[in-house]
Amino acid sequence: MTILRMDNVAVVVDDLDAAVAFFTELGMELEGKAQIEGLYADRTVGLDGVRSDIAMMRTPDGHSKLELTKYHTPAVSDAEPRNPPPNTLGLHRVMFAVDDIDDTIARLRAHGAELLGEVAQYENIYRLCNLRGPAGIIVALAEQIG
Repeated sequence: MTILRMDNVAVVVDDLDAAVAFFTELGMELEGKAQIEGLYADRTVGLDGVRSDIAMMRTPDGHSKLELTKYHTPAVSDAEPRNPPPNTLGLHRVMFAVDDIDDTIARLRAHGAELLGEVAQYENIYRLCNLRGPAGIIVALAEQIG
């Protein structure tokens, strides 16, 4: 037996509207919003009294999704350190291919994004960067140039 596909990556955020605005600016499309609660939610995530709002974001090609989750109950558990470095164990980053990395960075800065380093070039193939996005997640951008 094999998997059929990777369905989505979920990110817990503290400001759902700001996260939706950030990823909309990046070029993702809001597929829908929902409130999640009840016994099935408790059993699925292994917490009691789950009440959360989610926003499902979709890439323009329709192949990838990002689930943004805002927990109301139980209270959010803050990760330590707040903005872990890129070499921290666990989920490292989410990467997106973009057509204009400089324009994308400029637009995302208006939503609080900060470059972790600088835009670097890999051979004559890509321009790449990492930036810090909503809830401290690392968002990588890649512009193919060759």
